[in-house]
Formats: sequence, C-alpha cells, structure tokens
Amino acid sequence: MKELPQREEKKVEYLELIYDLIFVYIIGRNNSLLHNTADGMVQPAMLLAYVLCTLAVIQIWNFSTYYINIYGRNGLREHIFLFSNMFLLYFVAEGTQEHWEGYHTQYHTAWALILLNIALQYFIELRNHKDEPEHIAVIKRIMMTLLVETALVIAVIFVYLGTGIDFSGVPILFGILVTLFTGGRGETDIIDFAHLTERAMLYVVFTFGEMVIAIAGYFEGEFSPMLIYFSLMAFLIVVGLFLSYGTVYDKIIDRERRDNGLVYMLLHIFMIFGLNNITNSLEFMHEEEMRLVPKTVFLISSFLLYYVFLFATRRYSKADCKPKPAFYLQMLGLAVSFIVLMFIFMENMILNIAITVVYVFVVYAVIYRAGKANSAKEK
Repeated sequence: MKELPQREEKKVEYLELIYDLIFVYIIGRNNSLLHNTADGMVQPAMLLAYVLCTLAVIQIWNFSTYYINIYGRNGLREHIFLFSNMFLLYFVAEGTQEHWEGYHTQYHTAWALILLNIALQYFIELRNHKDEPEHIAVIKRIMMTLLVETALVIAVIFVYLGTGIDFSGVPILFGILVTLFTGGRGETDIIDFAHLTERAMLYVVFTFGEMVIAIAGYFEGEFSPMLIYFSLMAFLIVVGLFLSYGTVYDKIIDRERRDNGLVYMLLHIFMIFGLNNITNSLEFMHEEEMRLVPKTVFLISSFLLYYVFLFATRRYSKADCKPKPAFYLQMLGLAVSFIVLMFIFMENMILNIAITVVYVFVVYAVIYRAGKANSAKEK
C-alpha cells in the first residue's frame, strides 16, 4: 500500500480566535430570543426565529472555518475578509431580537454579503491553483454552493417584502443538504482534519462559556442550603457535559485521519445547537413562571439532541475505539430511563435536577471508560 505523504500540522491562528469572539456575542443574542415568553411559554414565532438564527450563524462559522482550513495563510487579504465579516455580523446580531420583522432586510443583506465574501475568497484562489484539478473541483463546488445560498438569501428578502412570508429556512436547509450529499467525497489530501476538529472544539468551548454565564442565575438570592444545592447541581451538569465532549475529542476521535471533515463539521452544527438549547433550558428550569411541562420537555430534548450528535461523532473514532452495538443500546436505555424519571418527578425540582446530574455523569462514566481503554492500548 502506498504510504500517504506527511503534512505539516496546521495551527489555529490568533486571527481565527478573534473572529470567533463575534460568535460568542451572537450566541447570547440568539439565546435571548427564547426569553420572550407569554403565559409561561416561549412564543412559537420566537422559537422559530431562534432555531433559524442559531443554525444560520453556525453555518456561517462553518463556511469560514472550512475556507481557512484549506487556503488560509494568515495574510493581509485574509485579515480584510474576516474583519469585514465580523463587521457584517454585528448587523446580523442587531437583527436578532424580539421585533425581528423590522430588521429582516438588514439581517438578510448582511447574511448574503457574508456568504458572498467567502465565495469571493474561493474565486480569488482559482488563480493560485490553475494546474491542480483537485483544488479546482473543490473551489468551484464550494463557491457554487455559496453563490446559490447567497441568491436564496436575497430571494428571501424580496419574498418577505412582497408577501410577508419568511422562507429563511430554505437557504439554511440548502447548505445542510449540500453538505450531506457531498460529505462523502474525497479531498482528504487537501483538508487538515486535525485543524477542523480543533476549530470545532473551540466553538464548543465558547458555547460552554455562554452556559457557564447562564447558570449564574442559580447563585442569586439569599444564601441558603437550597441555593447551594441547586447552584451545585447546575454547575455539575455543565461540568459533566463538558467532560463528556472533552473525553470524546481528546481520547476517542482520530484527529490524524484523512477525511474531508464535512460531515464532522455538520454534526457539530447540531451538537452546538443542542448545547445552546441546554443553556436556555437550564435558565428556564430556574424560572418559576415558566410552565412545567414545556420546560421539562425542552430540557429533555436538548440533552438528547446534544448526546445524539456527540455519539454520532464516534464514526470518527480511532480504530481500537469504534463503538459496539452494546454502547448504543446502553445509551438508549439510559436515555429512556432519564425521560421516564424526569416526568415522574417533574414537580419535584430537588429530585429532578439530581436525576439530570446522575444521567450526565453516568453517560460520562461510559465515555470515560471507552477513552481510558483506548489510552491503555496506545501505551
């Protein structure tokens, strides 16, 4: 078998971290949409806006990261394009609010310009790879995806102005479907999978940062045993979720494999979306004015969404750490038990939050054992 050439490891540049800061701000703006409640429930229009805005922004980050991974050189042109997108993202963030209708054109114009910005960077790269067919194919395919999505976003503006109907989900869905249908293709020799995994990890860390801020509400109020209990439980939930991801990333994922990373990044879009939902659900559970059944359902579904896509990343496990069917059966059993117990003790918040902590750490224990076993084999 022909040995694949060694590639120089691509480091995450400080420019990428600065660029991510704007997304930290937007995470908070997106989450604030769900706190526009009425009669103890999230307004349906706000829930839909939250879903669309969250997915749109993560997708923008995904497109930017993929370009930097392949063609990023940390040069002047790259600085100009990234800082331009940061500027445009402020207009996206400003349009992420309760009265979003008045900011619809602003939001979508900025969104379209960001996509066009990334597409233009790919177009410029064409001249640098005239005699490299593999690069030409990749550039043209991704550039076409970005241009079509840009056109769809612009079309959404005019449809909304003419009919009052918002089709913002169409361009988002288009981007997701293209990723799904092209995610199995080659391009493994021009993609630095390790860099992609590190960038995805950093976005997850930033998302956990928002969760850390959100649970600060559990520490407010008169100092008492109950305050200590609930604040400790909320903190342990965040710790357990983070440790589970960290173990999968550090001990289980084969970060040195040859892969185009498209599906890996797509899985992270929904995993990060799940984490955002958990952040909001933890805040809702602390708010007595919220209806008990809806907020319990939201919390359960948020945890399950996060874990489903976390476990899905195990398709990228190291050879000795591939999950067996028994693992998924175990996780299914734990999930069913979690759902049943949460509804049985729905009105007892002391037990309810304890059940959540136990579920999170039992899942972590299973993941930790798999990671530890793999580490032992590597020694």
